[in-house]
Amino acid sequence: MELRQLEYFVAVAEECHFTRAARRMHVAQSGLSASIRALEVELGAPLFVRSTRQVELTQAGCALLVEARRALAAVDAARDAVAAVQGLLRGTLAVGSIQCLHAVHLAAVLARFHELHPGVEVRVRQAGSDELVDAVRAGRLDLAFVASAHVGDLRSSTVDSEPMVVACAADHPFAQREALRLADLAGQSFVDFNPGWGTREDTDRALAEAGVDRRVAVEVNDVHSLLDFVGFGLGVALVPESFRHKQSRARFVALEAAPVTGSSVVTGGTVGAAAAVLLDMVLEGRVLTAG
Repeated sequence: MELRQLEYFVAVAEECHFTRAARRMHVAQSGLSASIRALEVELGAPLFVRSTRQVELTQAGCALLVEARRALAAVDAARDAVAAVQGLLRGTLAVGSIQCLHAVHLAAVLARFHELHPGVEVRVRQAGSDELVDAVRAGRLDLAFVASAHVGDLRSSTVDSEPMVVACAADHPFAQREALRLADLAGQSFVDFNPGWGTREDTDRALAEAGVDRRVAVEVNDVHSLLDFVGFGLGVALVPESFRHKQSRARFVALEAAPVTGSSVVTGGTVGAAAAVLLDMVLEGRVLTAG
């Protein structure tokens, strides 16, 4: 089994098409197909179900994909380690992040990183915590900033934590209160993120522990939409206190014995040189929240 075969296999698995995979890898389709067939012969199992329009992974292919990504990530990490010893830093750094990462100004961090290490191609992906954790675990991301509750079995370091507050419309009765209890939220309609996003899991857990059943009337996948729906009275929301600083129609009310939410930076078992440098920049606080 050769690394090139694994690279071709991953390309076909991700593109679901031999022609697109060959174009991505800058090789002739015939050569890529022959390499995949040789790999299947060596492993003694078909890796793809082929059709005229696209290809799909077999069960054996799904099993190989996880390990192939790990193997290729390990090879990249080995190359990075040698380059780092030689005083060079190159390759690709794939970073994932939830929305509104309060404690780290990600754009500033990555701009500074690029300035110091222009030879590294930086790729950024924004998604929900569950999806990002899966991508780190599969080797598609080098590291990701996620909600703390989602770290699972990955290596993690806490980035920040903050209390949660209630967001409501300006004409909602809650807006006139100085503080609320979680029990006061019983019977309210809620606006919240989709499952796997941001503070959703923290909110679900906090309300369940307080014995509050709730109805989520509106589910969104970005912060500004959440605050917009709240501001127009379509529900209340539990949000991190830092959301107070965002421009919106919403009003924010403190909670007694407020639940805490936060974020962590997570990595897999192998951390490449570029990812290690970025981790140091974040955890040593060189480039934190702007302003």
